[in-house]
Amino acid sequence: MADALRQAQGPVPDKPALEGLESKWDAAWKEQGTYLFDRARAAEVGRGGVYSVDTPPPTASGSLHIGHVFSFTHTDLKVRFERMRGKTVFYPMGWDDNGLPTERRVQNYYGVRCDPSLPYNADFAPPFEGGDNKSSRAADQVPVSRRNFIELCEKLTVEDEKHFEELFRQLGLSVDWTQTYRTISDDTIRTSQLSFLRNLDRGDAYQALAPTLWDIDFRTAIAQAELEDREQPAAYHRIAFHKTDGSGDLFIETTRPELLAACVALVAHPDDERYQALFGSTVRTPLFDVEVPVLAHPLAQQDKGSGIAMICTFGDVTDIIWWRELELPNRTILGQDGRVLVDAPDVITTDAGRAAYAELAGKTVFSAKKRIVELLQESGELIGDPKPFTHVVKFYEKGDRPMEIVSTRQWYIRNGARDEVLRDKLLELGQGMSWHPDFMRVRFENWTNGLTGDWLVSRQRFFGVPIPVWYGLDENGERDFSRVLTPDHASLPIDPTIDVPPGYTADQRGVPGGFEPELDIFDTWATSSLTPQLAGGWERDEELWNLVAPFDVRPQGQDIIRTWLFSTLLRSALADDRAPWTDAAISGFIVDPDRKKMSKSKGNVVTPADILSQHGSDAVRYWAASSRLGTDAAFDPQNPTQVKIGRRLAIKVLNAAKFVLSFPVPEGAQVTHALDASMLATLDGVVRDATKALAAYDHARALEVTESFFWTFCDDYLELVKERAYDRTDVAQASAALALRMALSTLLRLFAPVLAFATEESWSWFNDGSVHTAPWPEPLGIEGDPAVLVAVSEALIGIRRAKTEAKASQKTPVTRMTIAASAEALASLVLAEGDLKAVGRITELEYVNAESTSVASFELAPQEA
Repeated sequence: MADALRQAQGPVPDKPALEGLESKWDAAWKEQGTYLFDRARAAEVGRGGVYSVDTPPPTASGSLHIGHVFSFTHTDLKVRFERMRGKTVFYPMGWDDNGLPTERRVQNYYGVRCDPSLPYNADFAPPFEGGDNKSSRAADQVPVSRRNFIELCEKLTVEDEKHFEELFRQLGLSVDWTQTYRTISDDTIRTSQLSFLRNLDRGDAYQALAPTLWDIDFRTAIAQAELEDREQPAAYHRIAFHKTDGSGDLFIETTRPELLAACVALVAHPDDERYQALFGSTVRTPLFDVEVPVLAHPLAQQDKGSGIAMICTFGDVTDIIWWRELELPNRTILGQDGRVLVDAPDVITTDAGRAAYAELAGKTVFSAKKRIVELLQESGELIGDPKPFTHVVKFYEKGDRPMEIVSTRQWYIRNGARDEVLRDKLLELGQGMSWHPDFMRVRFENWTNGLTGDWLVSRQRFFGVPIPVWYGLDENGERDFSRVLTPDHASLPIDPTIDVPPGYTADQRGVPGGFEPELDIFDTWATSSLTPQLAGGWERDEELWNLVAPFDVRPQGQDIIRTWLFSTLLRSALADDRAPWTDAAISGFIVDPDRKKMSKSKGNVVTPADILSQHGSDAVRYWAASSRLGTDAAFDPQNPTQVKIGRRLAIKVLNAAKFVLSFPVPEGAQVTHALDASMLATLDGVVRDATKALAAYDHARALEVTESFFWTFCDDYLELVKERAYDRTDVAQASAALALRMALSTLLRLFAPVLAFATEESWSWFNDGSVHTAPWPEPLGIEGDPAVLVAVSEALIGIRRAKTEAKASQKTPVTRMTIAASAEALASLVLAEGDLKAVGRITELEYVNAESTSVASFELAPQEA
């Protein structure tokens, strides 16, 4: 009650406005350290008094979009609530610097491409920086050394991160900006490399030569989690294979005739009666005349095409399964550039077969398909015309051409795909977490149960965390992959292309009996999966780690459950045998007015800077807060209705605060009037409902109940009591003034997580300190009957309606009025009769019993001529 009794500290502006509040209060929060993590207090209260957030690190490659504003606001709502509830908040921010998106942006922004064979040029200047002349064609880009390229990556990401921080500050995120990390800093590289070496020591990490999902544009391996399905045109080609016993032909239908030279078998379902007699026999391939077996496998689909398929190395993921389980040979014909290899497989021995292969050598997949169809038509082994259709094809989520599968040597981390014990452990940890909303747990479980291979963590790129190993070279200077050389943990971070393994000297690099460095880097998710460790000081600051881990919440988008959430949970399970957080808060997508997900590839992304500047940050925060977790929200930049509603609410908060503070509260004031007590008792219910909702991560419900009461407070209660609050001769004036002030104090704190700037501004007019570090409101405990406010508000609505229908001003005096209502409502109206008479300009007020509340009759006072 002390806050409520404080008089306005001033100056209260004559015309409160939202403009300028973001810069004013961001500067004040920075100067006052409002959101800094209080480590000393955290140590004092212990882990139970800390609320820690595993913040998503946005990719520092370009600009933030409205989806970032949406999901980061959701996190901030919960963080502000927990801070006001007395928790010591650990709310860091990270930047995801490395990875393919950053490299692509640097290539286009500076007009360069990396060529590791080139020497470093200390005086290199890129052809341009940004602008309309940037090009995405490799042929138009200037080749630069790896070191030059990485320097440009560093330069651009730092600039992007500055802009990101400026926008997040404008949005009002209550981040501790002294607790930031980058996924490419020395500390990060050390943490990422150390975690991997621990994986390697435990047997969680391994290297293998195996079929690999490959993006032919980026020239790098891709993990299963980074794939997406896209509809593509295709065609079935009916091709004749020749039975080796001379009894005729066997027909298969394929969408990938260009891989015919890589065919290692035909396969049909073991129950398919059409082919059971052929299992164990052999056929010869068209054009290339290579003998291959006919085999059985349950994954073959009897109702697809002719029911029998060719197994190629490799056309799709099913080919990999068949190849592995049926123990087939590997006849790779596609190179890492997506072109057919020049040298034909050794099994093609005939002159005709080698001539046919020569027609394909060096061609892209598209050109090779066109040519082999022509060759099959010429040989008569293509039966009929191709049959066009569309089907789903796997793409790298950031790529432009379908994935290929090539055999490469890569690094993997076990993820439960082939380890039932580990998979069950991950599912158990997922079950032990609280999910908001709960149905998102199913997406995690479906992904975990559907994994087909271990996590591929190596990438053939340049800007990232180096994989910290070398390889011993044999007496011929060839890599001995069984001799993986690792650094001392104390020497991390290291770059194997520069540093030397223990026991070797620099002059042994690349010579027989010496060593060679691993050139690959980690996939960006292999480092981002360590965000709790990066932010929380794992193996760097033990005290901090014990104060914040396991974290309280992982907030993120639903589309990266399979990548970021799963991989972080996996790393924590492998290292600590626990989940990295207790709760997961999953935001929905932002969709355009046509309900299509916003994405850069679709060209429908909205950048938030203009929206924030035009409507104000509180308005945008209100829009985000209006959507529940896990629910998609439509956004129309041409008509952002919810944003406009939020702006109206924020302005109303400022004006209502100014109005309430115009009523001085006398010393010793008490709430004595039934209507005042009713309003405060009703507000107590709002506090309980909003607190319960926010504790359960339901910010939309908390906003809904608070906003609903606020408009009743402004439109009805304020209007009802303002005459009494002005009139210092009224014995109940102090009751009204005090009730208004108490309600204002409570409402500002209830709105504070959403309307961060308007509430801070209003709070400063009659309080010291920040509303965001003030205690979260508790029920005031004023004894009152909420039915009184309900009854009086309904009567006020009736009075207003009656005057409107009579085409009279609301200020028109009324000589006599009769209000009809139930007996219970009438009893409440009598308790507030003075306020009703004042607001309605009513001289004489009478009552009659009825089932519902209405104005039964009234008589307007005579108007002066």
